[in-house]
Amino acid sequence: MQQLKPLRAGREEISLGITPAISHYTDAVRFGDLLFISGIVAIDADLEVVSDDVAEQADYIFDVIGRIMAKAGAGFADVLRVTVYLLDVADRTRINPVRQKYFGDARPASTLIGVRELALPGLKIEVEAVVGLPASA
Repeated sequence: MQQLKPLRAGREEISLGITPAISHYTDAVRFGDLLFISGIVAIDADLEVVSDDVAEQADYIFDVIGRIMAKAGAGFADVLRVTVYLLDVADRTRINPVRQKYFGDARPASTLIGVRELALPGLKIEVEAVVGLPASA
């Protein structure tokens, strides 16, 4: 029988507990001065998509990402990289104002990927991020 390895020292799982996980994951993992935020989608506690509008989904997602970062002592200026998955790459122009609302003058490294589908029907966007945590966090 294989034994489970203990979590590595310095590794911390962070969960807001807003929605039940639809797979085996946590909202984010902190390791050292880095925070890795899982792909966040716009679903509520009942696993229902919060809106059919891609900009409203993006706003919901970035709000959740902001709350995850706040729990770890960080903010949008600390985001090093974001990856955005869109069902329709043409929606980039619709979500850019939402990104600017949250990031302000900060410009993280960014990748946009067009995908055929996401985890649940009705989802149009998913966002993941890597954050550099401030020394005091």
